[in-house]
Order: sequence, then structure tokens, then C-alpha cells
Amino acid sequence: METIDTRHRHNPPRGRPQLSENAIMFDAIVIGSGMSGGIAAKELCERNLKTLVIERGRKLEHGAEYTDWMQPWDLPNAGMIPEDELARDYAVQRQCYAVNAATKQYWVKDSEHPYTTPADKPFAWIRGNHLGGRSIMWGRQSYRLSPMDFEANAKDGHGSDWPIRYEDLAPWYDHVERFIGVSGSKEGLPQLPDGVFLPPFGLNDAELQLKGVVEQKFPGRKIIPGRCANLSEAQPHHEELGRGTCQTRSLCDRGCTFGAYHSSLSSSLPAAERTGNLTIVTDAIVHSIIHDPRTGRAIGVRVIDAHTRVGRIYEARLIFGCASTIGTAQILLNSKSEAFPRGMANSSDLVGRNLMDHVYALVVKGTLPNGPNTYYHGRRPTGLYIPRFRNVSEPAEFLRGYCYQGAVSRENWRSSALGSPGIGAELKARTRRLGPWTTVLAGFGEMLPNPENRVTLHTTDKDQWGMPIVHVECSLGPNERKMASQIVEDGKAMIEASGGTVMTVKSEPGIPGLGIHEMGTACMGKDPTRSVLNGFNQAHDVPNLFITDGAAMASSGCQNPSLTYMALSARAAHYAAEFLKEGKL
Repeated sequence: METIDTRHRHNPPRGRPQLSENAIMFDAIVIGSGMSGGIAAKELCERNLKTLVIERGRKLEHGAEYTDWMQPWDLPNAGMIPEDELARDYAVQRQCYAVNAATKQYWVKDSEHPYTTPADKPFAWIRGNHLGGRSIMWGRQSYRLSPMDFEANAKDGHGSDWPIRYEDLAPWYDHVERFIGVSGSKEGLPQLPDGVFLPPFGLNDAELQLKGVVEQKFPGRKIIPGRCANLSEAQPHHEELGRGTCQTRSLCDRGCTFGAYHSSLSSSLPAAERTGNLTIVTDAIVHSIIHDPRTGRAIGVRVIDAHTRVGRIYEARLIFGCASTIGTAQILLNSKSEAFPRGMANSSDLVGRNLMDHVYALVVKGTLPNGPNTYYHGRRPTGLYIPRFRNVSEPAEFLRGYCYQGAVSRENWRSSALGSPGIGAELKARTRRLGPWTTVLAGFGEMLPNPENRVTLHTTDKDQWGMPIVHVECSLGPNERKMASQIVEDGKAMIEASGGTVMTVKSEPGIPGLGIHEMGTACMGKDPTRSVLNGFNQAHDVPNLFITDGAAMASSGCQNPSLTYMALSARAAHYAAEFLKEGKL
């Protein structure tokens, strides 16, 4: 095993790089074990490729290390993290709604994993460094991009033209949906294609009432059940992996012992493991990808042990980058060589550029008067969804569009009983009175590709492993600002149309990153001078290097993107295995 000195960048030797004598050879290496890495590993292993998954974080065991068993009285500090600890260790992560005493083990300590931004352009990089990555903590909303999303860049000139269209990815959406299990309803909407669905978690009575009013007063707008990767009915192939039907506990943020929602730990990595072709290495920080100037191929990956700081090299015939949008950009930019002085696969100078996140945190909340005199059972893992309608059935003064996620819920005994003092019979009587219905609509808007929104490596600051830390520069543009205003206005109009009163409005979008949908730093495209990857997620410059995480996205749409990452990963793994078998790599 060789030790890698990462304090200085050495000039690479001419000819084939000298690898460690005890370097370990695989058919494929997958960097990252999260949403895209898990699916890539599964698909490669099922095609009989000996596959290594490299995870920078610790090993996390499905079920054994979750906290979904904890009752409210088991949680320290009533589920809250002390303010001094938040300020010291979780200054960025605390901005995520899901960070609490039961889940803090899944989020990085910002104090140990620094990055920088310009003072006037903050960016929230929400991270989870452990086996399974953010697939443990994701919101599970699962939507396809539509034909209009794949055509948008070509039509309005922003970003690189996608090298594929919806028809190319549709069978892979099918493939992934069958495997992970997506609950949803078929609606026949061109802007939100239907998929292979389990039964939906239906709308409650009040949401159905809101649906009737909105769809009658705003033709072209639809309210549908949110599509989510929770098993409303476990199928035999799910049960074979130990997954069970969702118990509607709404404890998903803590991990699910039942395996009722898809994650790398509950489904894709176990599926890969049962082939006998999977090897996993955790606590391994990827330093760089090694390039062979003689063949023009990537031949290995340098890693640093997170604890001992000792270096190691793994060799493979295929390399899959699935380290997350910013993590992948960091690795590529740090993989400098004589052939790639600006970083691997970066002849276009687009690695790190076109960073996108969704326009996020625009929320309208109001009453729903005269709601039904009913209640609901259980706590669904999803709510309502309003697909994009601007620049579809309704015009707009901006490009692209947005959707809403939300719910209509009824105040329960906690608000009526705990909101004011009382004891005895009067208090008991209050707990039996249900409160009013409240509507919450939260917008998710599309962000245009912009090469000035980018990830670079810091010129002087290094992390604890001696590698340059990431510098992120990203801000919303005029199009996103116009969109944000309309998101709020349309949300208010729908609540008021139901006879409701708008109570609170969050009209200023959150800083980029808070949507936790970052993408675009190694975009796909037809033109190698304007993109990093081709139509198979294959690097234009390095034919055996594939990038299938959010970095590959040429545009963002307004839909939650994880399902698209997984479909791209499955498709790329299939073609990479075929290329390898046919000797094209």
C-alpha cells in the first residue's frame, strides 16, 4: 500500500502511471453509494461485473443503526439539538428541516467538512457521509422529467442540448420504478408522464375538496397525490430483499427498519450483494481518478483512508462517478494530469459549471373554511402535488415553470389541548375537538443553467486529508426571481379561490442548496465543446468514465430529480457493460 502525499500536486510521470504493486483490480468502480451509486452498482453486478463501491463515509447498517424505534420520551431534549452544538457543528446542516436529535447522525458536521462561498452568495451544501448517502434521508418524491424538459435547452438556448430525449429514458424509468416501488396515480399529463405505479397514498377529504375547487376555477391545473418511493403494497421482489409495506408512521427521516422506502441500504446494495460481485469500501476519501495517457482511459482511483490517512489505489476497467453533484466535480477537478491540466474530462472547461438547484422555500399557508367534518388515519409519507402549469396551459413572463408540493391537514388535540391552560374534564373535552383545516403550498421552480454558477477548488485552503476544499459560487438570476414572485401569487390565488384566508407567506426564496437538488456540474450534451458527457453519460474525453449522479443533468426541470438520476444510472450501466463486452472500451 502506498502513502499519497496530497499536500502538493506532483508532476505526473510520462507514460503509464506507476500504480501500487498491490493495487486491487475490478471490472468497475463506483464512487459513491447513494441514490445513483447504489443503482449503478446493482446494474453492473447483475451484469456479472466485479464491482467495487467506494464510500467516503462510515459503514451504516440497514435497520440496526436507525432511530425509527424511538418514542417521543426516548429522544433527548425533546428531539432538539442544543443551540451551542448546532452553532458549532451544524451551521449549514441545521437549515435542513430534517435535522434533529434523532437524525443528526446522518448529517455531516460542518466544522469537520468546510467549504467556502462568496460573502454575498451563500450556498447550503446539505450532506450525509455514510454508506447509502442521502438515500437514507431523501424526501422520496419520485417524478419523471417530461418530453418538454428534455427539449427545453434546445428551444430557448439555455444550457447544452440534452443528447437524449424522453423516449430514450422512458424504459429505464419503468425499470427503476418497478425495482424501487413508486406509489402514484395515472393522470395522463404531458408535463408529468405516468409511470409504473403501486397504488397511491390518496388525498384526504379536505384535499379532495381543494382539488375540486382549484380544478374548476383554474382549468389546466391539477391536484394529484404525491408520487413517492414508499411501498403502499410490497411486491414479491421487494419482499425478497426484506422490504415491507409502509406503516404510515411518518418517521422516514430516521431510516425505516421495515425497508418500506427505497434506499441504497434497503434495496439496491442488497440486490447487488446477492450477485456475489459486490465489494464495498467505506471511510475511503477519493482523492482523484488516474488517467493513462497512452490509452486515454481512466485506469484507477486514488483513495485516502479517512482515519489513518494512508493512501491506496484501486484499478478498474470502468469508473462510475456517483459522489454527488459537488463531490463529483471536486474529484474531477482534483484529477489533474498532463493531459487534463484543468481536471479530468474538462477539455470543455465545463466541469464545475452550470450548478443548479430548485427555486425553493416559497410557501403559502392559509385556512380551508367549511372543510369536511372528518379526520384521517395514519401519517402518509407524501401529500398533494400540483404539476407545472405555467408555460404549459397558462402563459408566463419567464422561461420554464414550477410545481407545488403540500398538504391540507387538520389541527388535532395537541393544538387544542396544549395551546392554553386547563385541567380536568374541561381539558379532556378540548382534546376531543378537532381544529380547523390548514392548507400549505410550497413551490419548486426550475433554475436555468448558468456557467457562472460553478464549483471550483480553493487555491489555498485544504481539508483534513490535504485536498483542496470546494468553493461554491451560485445565485438566482432574473428569470428565477420573476418565477418566485409568480409562485407566491399563484399559491395565494388557489387558497383564496377555496374561500380560505392566507395566513403566512414566505415570499423570499431560500438560498441555493436548500432544495437539496443540486445538479449540473458535469452536464450531458451533444457538443463536446459545450458539455462533459455524451448521451450514455460517458465522458467525451475519457471513454471508460461515466458520471450518473446529479452532475450529469443538462437542465433541472421542476420535478424532484432523484428518479432521473437512477434511470440515467441504470441506462449508463447497461451500455457500459455492453461496450465492455464488445471491446469498445
